[in-house]
Amino acid sequence: MTNFLDPAILFFIFGVFAGLVKSNLEIPQPIARFLSLYLLMALGLKGGFALHKSGFTIEIALALGLAIFLAILVPLMGYLILRSRLNSFDAAAIAATYGSVSAVTFITATQVLGQYSIEYGGHMAAAMALMESPAIILAILLANKARAESTQNKQSLGLSNILHESFTDGAQLLLLGSMVVGLVSGDAGQKLMAPFSIDLFKGMLAFFLLDMGLMAAKNFEGLKGKPPITLLYAILAPLLHATIALGLCKLLGLPLGDTVLLMVLAASASYIAVPAVLRHALPEVNPALYMGMSLGITFPFNIILGIPLYIYIAKLAS
Repeated sequence: MTNFLDPAILFFIFGVFAGLVKSNLEIPQPIARFLSLYLLMALGLKGGFALHKSGFTIEIALALGLAIFLAILVPLMGYLILRSRLNSFDAAAIAATYGSVSAVTFITATQVLGQYSIEYGGHMAAAMALMESPAIILAILLANKARAESTQNKQSLGLSNILHESFTDGAQLLLLGSMVVGLVSGDAGQKLMAPFSIDLFKGMLAFFLLDMGLMAAKNFEGLKGKPPITLLYAILAPLLHATIALGLCKLLGLPLGDTVLLMVLAASASYIAVPAVLRHALPEVNPALYMGMSLGITFPFNIILGIPLYIYIAKLAS
């Protein structure tokens, strides 16, 4: 219930409502873009400051290694499941979307953990960045394989441009760069940046989630007429992925906060980075398919119900 009383979550729900009733409320795109970059910068700084205090440990290495493993395992599982009901291109696109991560879901989860007084490592921001690209690369490889097997199209899309776009994405670079700044500047930098990266954070997140609620409502339309498996996958896959992440975290003995965030990352789906790449890499797939699933179903589910559910389950397992 605490999650529903959080102003940021309430603004998200309000945004969904405003979108469903066809209100003309909107956040100008340049402002929405600024809010997204601000949140990534603030999160990166927070992670860098935390890493400055903790240093690089075996526990951190295990968490980052597990993040990369999940980023490979989840899209491969998704492709194998979806390929039985969908064509290779649709299956690859959806697998990439759910194999990658949602930064906003992650950022929201860090705020909810704060409400529960659950600590987490600053390195988890780096884990999020590491999980962004593997699914995209796998999707391109799977799509190239499908094209090579096609009698109508034997040309494959080269990976060089996709790799460059994935690893030099501005948002991802800002996150990692901010983390380096926080790591280098340490306690002195934290004091200087606190009014920017801490005091303003909650309000900025609420404003951004309002815009995300409006976008989620608009993407409901993209789900009409889609195969039933896509709707089921949008709800069941996050639960499955979070459960797998929980089991692996318990196996490695990771702390509660890191476990919850890895569950959230595994359960989330990308609606910014992956769609931007897939529009060029997989033109065979209608973006309404994977955008409708990730932003229309999975994102609202995780923000409203998923995050508190993952925390509850992780606590039970601890």
